[in-house]
Amino acid sequence: MAKLFDPPRYIALEGPIRVGKSTLSGIVADRLRAQRIIEPEDNPFLTAFYEGEPGAAFQAQLAFLIARFDQLRALEGNSHKTVVCDYILEKDKLFACINLNDQELAIYNRYYNYFREQLPTPDLVIYLQASPEVLKRRLRRKNAPGEAAINEDYIEEIVKAYEHFFFHYTASDLLVVNTNDIDFVERHQDLQELLRRLSEPIKGTQYFLPLGGQEAASA
Repeated sequence: MAKLFDPPRYIALEGPIRVGKSTLSGIVADRLRAQRIIEPEDNPFLTAFYEGEPGAAFQAQLAFLIARFDQLRALEGNSHKTVVCDYILEKDKLFACINLNDQELAIYNRYYNYFREQLPTPDLVIYLQASPEVLKRRLRRKNAPGEAAINEDYIEEIVKAYEHFFFHYTASDLLVVNTNDIDFVERHQDLQELLRRLSEPIKGTQYFLPLGGQEAASA
């Protein structure tokens, strides 16, 4: 029997902090027996940035850009194994536009544009949404080192930036998942519904809304 569709070989997950990217990317990679790319976290300037030290935003942003580029560049020529990555490079520029001043952003953009043109584009992006209130609760519950200094207004700004970015996103197929009332770890049904949706074709922009088992989609 012929395959109904070719599953995506390069899947990326995105969304704001504490939305569940790392958890879900690990689950999806395990189910697909895929290579997993984890976002670099050992940024030596990140704590200084969260604490508002002058110049730390530019330092942290360039460090992240270089680390992400090095990771994603290694995917070139990988045509034999499915890849699941818990970020897209465009996320780096999204944060740069929020955190850098005009002079810093002009320098950053020269490097970003040079790096981006050398990298592959995902076949499918899964955008995980959550409201600022939900993310704030998850941050407090997680209480991770270095995150206590994150300003609540900053979280709201990030959420708005993500919503704006993905409203206009057309670079690849996109599945939008609202995680406000979804728990992939504690509720097995939520996870199974999403995994089933990922086993079906996703074209254009579609929405996963597990409300009583119902989903809504729009091209």
